[in-house]
Formats: sequence, C-alpha cells, structure tokens
Amino acid sequence: MSSREPLPSLADLRRKTRPKTESRPPTPGLFDALPLQEDQAPAATEARVPATPALSKAEPAGPTPEPVAEPRVWTVGELVRQVRGVLERSYSHVVVEGEISNWRPAATGHCYFTLKDGAAQLSIVMFRREASLIRFQPKDGDAVRLRGQLSVYENRGQMQLIAEWMEPRGLGALLAAVRELKERLRREGVFDRKRPLPPFPRCIGIVTSVQGAALRDIVKVCRRRHAAVNLLIYPAAVQGPRCAIEVAAGVRWFSRQQERGTAQRVDVVIVARGGGSWEDLHGFDDERVARAIAACAVPVIVGVGHATDSTIADAAADVCAPTPSAAAEMVTAAQHRIEERVQRLHSRLGRAGRYELLRAQQRLSHLGAGMVLRRVRDAIARRAQRFDELDLRMSTAVARRMRRASEHTVRLETRLLRCDPAARMRENARALDGLSARLFAVGKTMVLGRSIEVDTAASRLQALSPVRVLERGYALVYGRDGRLLRVSSEVQQGDEITARLHEGTVRAKVTGKS
Repeated sequence: MSSREPLPSLADLRRKTRPKTESRPPTPGLFDALPLQEDQAPAATEARVPATPALSKAEPAGPTPEPVAEPRVWTVGELVRQVRGVLERSYSHVVVEGEISNWRPAATGHCYFTLKDGAAQLSIVMFRREASLIRFQPKDGDAVRLRGQLSVYENRGQMQLIAEWMEPRGLGALLAAVRELKERLRREGVFDRKRPLPPFPRCIGIVTSVQGAALRDIVKVCRRRHAAVNLLIYPAAVQGPRCAIEVAAGVRWFSRQQERGTAQRVDVVIVARGGGSWEDLHGFDDERVARAIAACAVPVIVGVGHATDSTIADAAADVCAPTPSAAAEMVTAAQHRIEERVQRLHSRLGRAGRYELLRAQQRLSHLGAGMVLRRVRDAIARRAQRFDELDLRMSTAVARRMRRASEHTVRLETRLLRCDPAARMRENARALDGLSARLFAVGKTMVLGRSIEVDTAASRLQALSPVRVLERGYALVYGRDGRLLRVSSEVQQGDEITARLHEGTVRAKVTGKS
C-alpha cells in the first residue's frame, strides 16, 4: 500500500472482513465443542458495535463511508430452528463411534444416553421404534457404533444425535481400565479391611465440595439427628481433573491428624458427592483415592452419587452409603436411636400420666356421701366373700392334710406289721416245717433209690461171686504158700494143697499130675 493512499476507515474494514452468511455454507464441526463444566466460566464474547461519531472524527479524512447495515435481530426460537435446519441438512447421515455413558431407558420405550470418547461427548436419543430393533442389551461402558442424524433439541438448545441404528463395538476403554484397576486392587487386598463405624462420634471429617448440595444435606442430617457432633470440612473438588488429587489429599490429611493426636482429629471420615453422570464420578475410580481410603487411620464411609452408582472408592471404604444423606444417617444412627427411644419413653410417660390423671379426676367426680357408703358396703361385702373363700380353702386344706396323714399312718402300720418278730417267727416256723417236710421226702426218696441200687449191685455181685460157683460143685485150690493154683505146673508131686469147697475146706497131697 502506498503511503499516499488514504487509510481505510473502521467501517471499510468491517465491510471487508464481515462474513457473508447468505452465501457461505456453515462450517462443519461448529457445534462440536464440549459443554462447559461446573468449574468453568463461559468465555467473554466480543461485542460488535457500530462506529461512534467520535471515532469517525478522529480518523483521517477519506472517502465518504457507506451506511452500515444493522445486524438481524433473532429470537431464540428462530435462531435455534435455523441452526437445527442447517445441522439436519448438513449432517443427515452420520456414523459415529464412542462409549455409552449415563444409559437411561424411559418408560415410553425411548432411550437416552451419552456417547463419549477421551475428547468430547454427544447426547443421543433413540426412539422406541428404533430401540426395539436393538439385538443386545446396552449398558454404561459399552463401545458402540451409531448411525443417525444430527439435530437440536429446541427446548434446551442442545445438539443431539437421533440414532436410527446401533451395534456393539466391544467394551469401552475407560470402563475396561476401571474394571482392570478394581480387580488388581482386589487381588492386592485393598478392599479387605472393613472396620465398624464408631457408635457415638464426637467429630466427623467431611471431604467434599463446599459449594455442593451434598455438604448441605450432610450438615442438615447431622444437626437434626446429633446436634452436638462437630463437623470438620476439607474442601475438595469432586469433579474434573483435580478431583482424585484433592479427595485423596483430604483423606490423608484427616489420617495424619489422627495419628499425630492433634486437636483436629476425627472419629470417622465421610467422602461425599451428589449424583451425576459416570464421567462426573470418574474421579472416585482413581487408584490414589482407593489407596488413601484403605490406608486411613479412622473408618471411612463413602456416599457418592445415588444408590445405583458404584465406584472403586465405594469398594475401598469401610462402609458404602447409597447417598450423602444416608452416610450422615449411618454415622449418627446410634445417637439418633437413643434420642428416639428417649422421646418415645417421654411420650409414653406423658400419656400414662395424663391417663392416670384422667382416671383420678373421674373417680373424684363421682365421689359423694351415698357413693362412699355404697363403696364401703361393697368393700365389706367383698372382704366377707373373701373370708368365706379363705375359710372354705382352709377347711379343704385341713381335710386334705388329715386324709394324707391317715393314709400315711396306715402305710406305717402295714410296714410295722411286716416287721413284727412274732409274725416273722411264725412265718419262719412255717417255712422251716415246709423245708423239713421237703428234706424228709427227699431223704426218703434218696434212701429208697440207694437201696434199690445196692440190691441191684448185690445181685450182680452175687452173680459174679466164686461162692456161687462153688455151690455148683466147683472148688478153689490153693498151694502150700496160699496162692490160688491155676495150672498143674505150679505144684510138684507130693506137695500139700488146700481145696475150698462150698462149705468147708479139705487138705490133700499131690500124688500125680497130668
């Protein structure tokens, strides 16, 4: 540019640099930016204002500027509908891959979830007709491939993908890493230590965000159920990249205070956070948080998210609560039960006192002279009836005692009669007579038997006796030495022999033998 040429005015520069939205197509990827996090602030937008007269006067003289056209003023609905039309025309058939998060099937049959990767996330809606054609059960952490059309949900001004088809692509990388870490910590025994909560904590340590609703819920529950307990709060980010670092640091800080025995020591630590998506709670799946909880010197109770949410911090804690409010109720349960029991007993005592007072008032209101006399007569009659009853009972008891004594006397007399010496002597005499008779009979039987046996033996002996043989004419011959002779060779001729006959003996001399 020559130094002699006049410098362009601000209006000229704006005309040259202003984009022609009427003829230029929309830039692809214009709406692909991530949504803002809780701890991020929206970037300040540059305000475009027309040139002021003062600026025009300050500029060097030049050609007369052309009038600047005023920008079109959109309503929100018109602008969103315009963007929606551009998106639906430019991205009518999109195939995208990512990991399912925050899967939410509705009662109407529609399915809502978030598709994400390591850099961005996209809201997905699949209507009932398309959802009924899915051939698998999607869940958080699944890697899937979707085909559909980009659009804008006008009520929230949110870009979303209307999915028409979905197929699985395997387990998501983030969820797989979390499961692998959880299994490794389980094998190391990080989840094994489960300590009981103290029944009456004097001071409770809380690791959470001071701006979150979880802290307000915990404080409200503790003040309602155990107003005397002290709460010591360690501020920490519960979402984003600093979440794991600050939560682990808070747990370690409370553990050090307990080990050192400082005035800031606590009896139990609560790690809490409200509900959110899986990405919001991902900081509690960090290994540093799990190891800090497992190594803490005091019991740790984790109440992160809702009842359906589950993190590695829940497994490492001594007690897992479904919500932050439930965590506060658990640590104050014993105190609250005592207070409830005292309140119930106080209420029962008050009701009993009022009941007795009402009964006394009713009794006093009905008292009078006639009532008093009638009550006296009734009391005397009741006592007379009681006297008759006692007299009858006494008579019955005396008769029963007399009958028992008589029966006992009869039993004693019977036993005494059985022990009388005369009776026993008579019984013994009768027994002796019987035994004598039996002895005589047995003796007689035995003598008779023996006599028969003797007669038989005598008969047999007589049958064998030599004397019987001698009766038949035989004789017994003895030698000179008195021995019985059986053969003729035992004597010699001229020897004297003796012969015994049946009656008497004879002597002879051997004259010969053969």
